[in-house]
Amino acid sequence: MPPPSHTQHLPPAHPATRQRPKSPNRVLAEAEAQWIFTDEELANAPSMQDGLSAEEERDRRVKGINFIVQVGIMLKLPQLTLSTASIFFQRFLMRASLAKERNGVPKLHHFQAAATALFLATKVEESCRKMKELVLAFCRVAQKNPNLVVDEQSKDFWRWRDLILHNEDHMLETLCFDLTVESPHRQLFEMLKFYGIEHNKRLRNSAWGFVTDSNNTQLCLLVSSRTIAVASLYAACKFCEVSLPDDTKGRPWWETHHVRLKDIRRAVEYMLSNYDGTANKVNGIAVTAGSDGNSSIYAGLTTPGTDAAGGGEVRGLKEQEEAMRVDFGNKQAELDFKAQNLQLLLPERTQDVQAAADGSASLAPAEKPQDEGEVSEEGELEE
Repeated sequence: MPPPSHTQHLPPAHPATRQRPKSPNRVLAEAEAQWIFTDEELANAPSMQDGLSAEEERDRRVKGINFIVQVGIMLKLPQLTLSTASIFFQRFLMRASLAKERNGVPKLHHFQAAATALFLATKVEESCRKMKELVLAFCRVAQKNPNLVVDEQSKDFWRWRDLILHNEDHMLETLCFDLTVESPHRQLFEMLKFYGIEHNKRLRNSAWGFVTDSNNTQLCLLVSSRTIAVASLYAACKFCEVSLPDDTKGRPWWETHHVRLKDIRRAVEYMLSNYDGTANKVNGIAVTAGSDGNSSIYAGLTTPGTDAAGGGEVRGLKEQEEAMRVDFGNKQAELDFKAQNLQLLLPERTQDVQAAADGSASLAPAEKPQDEGEVSEEGELEE
């Protein structure tokens, strides 16, 4: 029998017809819907019920996510693991308080809750690290000293270790043992492959940076992971001036992925509002304080009539170059984003809105915790 020819391993001359993406798994969608909250519910989170202000509660969430990211970089954990840990952390704080004990769950410092969420995520995503490596990283990040030498027999080492193992059970119960997380990163990459644009480095990194930065917000508590992925791809197409094709029936490309336009609008505006400070509301539209101290409205989505193909009509173009650093496959890449000053006709409004250039999103550096009886100024656990 003759050996197989090399041509047998080549792809067919005519690629197969691209098929419509499958609908979201009903069971997974229903499970994820249990963790989607309204704006009113987010404003009434347990920590705020127990006395924390909205700004302080939000800052502690950001510091917790920053803690997860810094430990992940130190241990070279995959981005999917960090994303899962961030989602666990955000969900946990919707049923547990950072201010006092509630429903049998002890009061935790945000570093402690973040460390427990990351420990749990390494198991779920099968990217486990030895307990010794995790505890050393927790101590070093908490004390802001990456070269810190920690004795394995020290009191601080064993307190961190016991704390993580003890709080793991509390976090599992608080999360109702619901550890199934639909990663927006994975769904985004599938969409890039579906349109054959995964090798477009600028577009790919722009979308990946957007969805990664969403981990620093509560967006995962407002919309589904599929909506986050589609919104990230939409925003990247806007920045890179790329249009995606409609389906065979002439419907916009986002409908191919079973996502509504209004949900995309909400996600994009929420994500962009976090690039230049704390988001506020003016007439129901997300605005932020610009570099000149004036309010600025970030670019949203246009109406279906002017943006059916995903390209959109751009008026009053004025481009500004901004540098962003994003993590793609555990590699840092310098990206140039074009932020456009747009005048967009929003469906909810009858007047044009002037958009300001967006800034680069970055997690706030880890700050030294102030809570007494939990983590000291040097990052050591106190009795």
